[in-house]
Amino acid sequence: MMRIFRHYISRALLTLLIAEFLHMFWSIYLGQSLYRSLGAEDSVPLFSETIPSALVFVLVMGLIMTAMGLYERNFWNGGSDMLLRVAVSFMLGLFVVVAIYYLIPDLYIARGAFSLAFGAAFVGVVCLRIFFFQVSKHTDVKRRLLVLGVGQQAAQIEELERHKTSGFSVLGYIQVHEEETLSVPAERILQVTTKLNDLADQLTVDEIVVAMDDRRKGFPMDEMMDCKTDGIRISNFLTFFERQSGKIQLDALRPSNLLFAEGFQFAMINWVFKRLFDLITSLALLVLVLPVMLLTALAIWLEAGCRGKILYWQTRVGLNGHPFNVVKFRSMREDAEKGGKAVWATKGDPRITRIGAIIRDTRIDELPQLYNVLRGDMSFVGPRPERPEFVAKLAKNIPFYAMRHMVKPGITGWAQICFPYGASEEDAREKLQYDLYYIKNYSIFFDTVILLQTVHTVFWGKSAH
Repeated sequence: MMRIFRHYISRALLTLLIAEFLHMFWSIYLGQSLYRSLGAEDSVPLFSETIPSALVFVLVMGLIMTAMGLYERNFWNGGSDMLLRVAVSFMLGLFVVVAIYYLIPDLYIARGAFSLAFGAAFVGVVCLRIFFFQVSKHTDVKRRLLVLGVGQQAAQIEELERHKTSGFSVLGYIQVHEEETLSVPAERILQVTTKLNDLADQLTVDEIVVAMDDRRKGFPMDEMMDCKTDGIRISNFLTFFERQSGKIQLDALRPSNLLFAEGFQFAMINWVFKRLFDLITSLALLVLVLPVMLLTALAIWLEAGCRGKILYWQTRVGLNGHPFNVVKFRSMREDAEKGGKAVWATKGDPRITRIGAIIRDTRIDELPQLYNVLRGDMSFVGPRPERPEFVAKLAKNIPFYAMRHMVKPGITGWAQICFPYGASEEDAREKLQYDLYYIKNYSIFFDTVILLQTVHTVFWGKSAH
């Protein structure tokens, strides 16, 4: 993993992205060259002539492929899902790029030349991804890890290793003291008969992760310093887990970790840029989706027998714990909470109307919240706002829960694209780990990544409920 604008990105996926962008860029020149040679023309196009058209093609395809989730950290459900996403990306890209080329004559490419270029780009991307799939399976290209500890923290590293794009391979676990509860497979525990740095040298270790549940008992400081001076990277569990999973491990988090960690800082310049980002994004989206919103309002009204409420106002907790009224399209019956008691929405909730099920699955019910963003109650990207009744209970039972109110709540967020819809205290705890990662590593770049991947979430029906 490498950090770009405070957000961790997989080196493997970044390499794949660069390779695909370069291939798609050169495909435009290749298509024009093949077209001219097949037409028996002696001249070949100047490379400089193809640069503007190629840059537009790469930019459009890059945005669409990112929106389709093709550069996510834990992506796809196998090769067939990947091919489907690539095919959908290129179908969408075809319409967008052709429209741009026609609207801007200086970018126009002959249909035959563009067809050849488009075909070459598609075949090349598929081949690159198949190659990437095969190479990523080999442990030789993965980062070689040695884990200090055999308890619960070590077990979570064991689970992370199973992900196809983890990018690391655990060579073994070392039990530092016998009192530590064994939570990893016994056959993966290494018997250390030599110094730690000698063992690391024998195994060609790239990184040692300190994942002891209790470091106060027999931590081998001198041997770890020897490993560090030998050039081996030393990481603590929290940093490693955050880097690999995109969330902050709540069970291992201590107040001192927050105090001394990088991030969780919000300079005025960041607030200004974020507000500008919110205004520009919300206004642009409002123009695009206004017809959809009008049709949705009409559908809700007709389903209710041409009477009843179209919009639904509800109190939520916002920045610094201050309440505000959020507005949504009504997706439940008007008597959904007869007793006035707040109730979690569940899968297959009978209170949800037929139109409501559709607009919840597609996130259309959230669109009126653009009004909240323009008002300044919400941001476009941030933790989802919860009801005061739930917040009071969750803040009491989940440590650090109140920290999610350090920023404005959002229409979409990192937790929403990484974790399925949650309707329980355990789900709220899991989502908090993603929210804390977002708050810690906030940047406009990160907001842009989340915004693009939200398209994929909506298109593929992830997380909606």
